[in-house]
Amino acid sequence: MNPLVAGGVLGALGVAAGAFGAHLLKDRLSPDRLDIWEVAVRYQLVHALALLAVGILVRMDVGEFRASTHLFLWGTVVFSGTLYALSFGGPSWLGAVTPIGGLALIGGWVMLAVSARGL
Repeated sequence: MNPLVAGGVLGALGVAAGAFGAHLLKDRLSPDRLDIWEVAVRYQLVHALALLAVGILVRMDVGEFRASTHLFLWGTVVFSGTLYALSFGGPSWLGAVTPIGGLALIGGWVMLAVSARGL
């Protein structure tokens, strides 16, 4: 997986999701559910940028950042994806899955720090 491509796709989809929430969901979702949507968008966009940064480091071949790449991508898919589903009234058990994505995101940041330690 190319982290630059993944970051670009997640970023584009994050902007689209933000616009969708701000313009089309504002009057259709309760304020609580719209807040959940906005958290999903925020985390998606932040980790799209993280993927782009890691992608640049991978391209420069300055260290081993593949673990961060995978953790950021899959963590974002699970974390933001479950929040998007919950905001539309998805099954409540998804709330138990969301922290798995959060742990993957934390793991991505830890692996980034470990990988960058010797730079």
